[in-house]
Amino acid sequence: MPIVFFDGVCGFCNHTVNFLLKRDKHRRLRFAPLQGETASQCVPAEIRSNLSSLVLHRDGKVYLRSAAVVRILFIIGGVWSILGALLWIIPLPLRDLGYKLFARYRYTLFGKHDACRLPTPEERTVFLD
Repeated sequence: MPIVFFDGVCGFCNHTVNFLLKRDKHRRLRFAPLQGETASQCVPAEIRSNLSSLVLHRDGKVYLRSAAVVRILFIIGGVWSILGALLWIIPLPLRDLGYKLFARYRYTLFGKHDACRLPTPEERTVFLD
């Protein structure tokens, strides 16, 4: 099962998780903070230390930044897979440049929480530690 690792204290990352939860109708994704135990088992330390990167772990492979975003859009399907295909057309270095620029200012734009997001009781089945 694909796992989306996110910065648990980032306001934008938490909005992204909420967005994905609403649109992942078939519950194909699992979620875990980069600061958690599951991340320490699945994601190399040098990647975990860079909290500005959204990470997708799927079939034993780790995808970062825009490559993770594109694959997540494919996984949730529907119209979102079309958006993923459009993003895929953009060369990876350009996609990642846009991702890195946005990531640099995400705390300024969306805030930073004191603690990782806690799942609601209904969400517990798709969240990992």
